[in-house]
Amino acid sequence: MRIRNRLMKFARASAALALVALLAGAYTARAANTTQNPAVDEQALNKQVHHALIMNPWYGVFDNIEYKVNGTQVVLTGQVVQPVTKSDAEKSVRRVEGVTQVVDNIQVLPVSPFDDQLRRAEFRAIFSGTTLGRYTMGAVPSVHIIVDNGHVTLEGAVMNQMDYNIARIRASQVPGVFSVTNNLHIG
Repeated sequence: MRIRNRLMKFARASAALALVALLAGAYTARAANTTQNPAVDEQALNKQVHHALIMNPWYGVFDNIEYKVNGTQVVLTGQVVQPVTKSDAEKSVRRVEGVTQVVDNIQVLPVSPFDDQLRRAEFRAIFSGTTLGRYTMGAVPSVHIIVDNGHVTLEGAVMNQMDYNIARIRASQVPGVFSVTNNLHIG
């Protein structure tokens, strides 16, 4: 009987040890899985966010939306003419797989008939003719004209220094413009 009791105690102790070992193994495996998950691919996330923004149907030549990806957080900045462009940009970025937080710092430009006239005049001045007309091609032009209370800012990209200079000169020649800031980059 004594041997049998000892065997029973031994069996219970062995079962308890096996359970502890099993739980410890499962915990270690789970911890290893969470640390081995691949890091967020910011380059892929960048492409997806860019695609989501340019697919916005309201995003055009008079809007400028920029973004920065910090891990899984996306910070939106820039200026837009219509509030719907701002809200649609935020919504489309929120739906991108891998984005956990969107900080929307996009400024909606004030409603102004004067600024609307300047926008149209700037568009005609900059893009008329063959030299810079090619920058209006595509769903979202590569040059953006931001007009805020009579002050013009050019954003985007041009192919060479000559196009950069022509855009600045043409934007400066529009009557009624208070100032022109050329933030175009070459590349």
